[in-house]
Amino acid sequence: MKKINFYSYLKCSTCRKAAKWLDKQDFEYQLIDIVKEPPLFKYLNIALEQYSSDKKRVFNIRGKAFKSINLDIYSLSREEIIQLLLSDGKLIKRPFLVYEEKKVILGFNEIEYAKQFM
Repeated sequence: MKKINFYSYLKCSTCRKAAKWLDKQDFEYQLIDIVKEPPLFKYLNIALEQYSSDKKRVFNIRGKAFKSINLDIYSLSREEIIQLLLSDGKLIKRPFLVYEEKKVILGFNEIEYAKQFM
């Protein structure tokens, strides 16, 4: 069984859809509140590596928290981006799914989930 850390926000409908999909497939996962406990530094680093072609993909760009920071993400170093994300879990794209300690999936796309887990 794959180890899955599922960083979620209770009020997020996309997170609920993703959890429902995982439940339907009988996957076991650890549910973690992304606001109270943002993903570990190493997971954010993995996400930034995976999505290195567009750093903005790691951010929840539609949220109020992101709109209020008014920063040029592309001018920041990886370290600065990770510190910023760790400062406010609402800045992070969610759900933020980590599995096998080395792969990150951002957001919820049923096709991408199926490809990764089936």
